[in-house]
Amino acid sequence: MTDTGSLRLDDQLCFGLYSASRAVTSLYRAVLADLDLTYPQYLVMLALWEQDDRLVKELGAELNLDSGTLSPLLKRLESTGVVKRTRQADDERAVRVSLSDAGKALREKAVGVPGVIGEAMGLDAAGLARMRGELDRLTGSVNAYRDALSPA
Repeated sequence: MTDTGSLRLDDQLCFGLYSASRAVTSLYRAVLADLDLTYPQYLVMLALWEQDDRLVKELGAELNLDSGTLSPLLKRLESTGVVKRTRQADDERAVRVSLSDAGKALREKAVGVPGVIGEAMGLDAAGLARMRGELDRLTGSVNAYRDALSPA
């Protein structure tokens, strides 16, 4: 059993998570090259494929991205023709993002991506679901702990 007070690098959960994240992101980079998407752009597209025509503010909240990070992603996606951005007539500060026809068509090309990732991880659909559940639980637990540490 690992000593929880150990400061050995190999004993640190954070390092395991960091290494796994880098490996998975690198795999996504290779897989997404054929779609001409970066990993963050792919996340935006996933959110839009799930629910099209959304406010930038809504996308940012769902993806946990601030506008300074999200705006350049959206500009790049718009320049490649897969999304359209339009300002709200009643509030010029609010911007809507929607899929173009090319963005909708790109979804068909992306359908195989999750299977490739699962195969690379050695996980079937059930294993991927269990892993996702554990990651969600871990994220929720850590966020709750962090929030409890923060002054109100």
